[in-house]
Amino acid sequence: MIMERTSVNSSNIASVGYDAGTLEIEFNSGSIYQYFDVPETVFDEIMEASSHGQYLNRHVKNAYQYKQIK
Repeated sequence: MIMERTSVNSSNIASVGYDAGTLEIEFNSGSIYQYFDVPETVFDEIMEASSHGQYLNRHVKNAYQYKQIK
């Protein structure tokens, strides 16, 4: 199933989606990663962050299990 994602203005991230605890990040390279058991507040915060990439690196990458889906 394809998750609906919102485009973001970022040098590294193309779009961000969230559904039922799964945060989906599409990078400008075309890679897509899903992060699991992520609270909705984290999605809200990454969408509001002045730097989406910095937020991802600081608060998501080493905190949640993930898999690359593309």
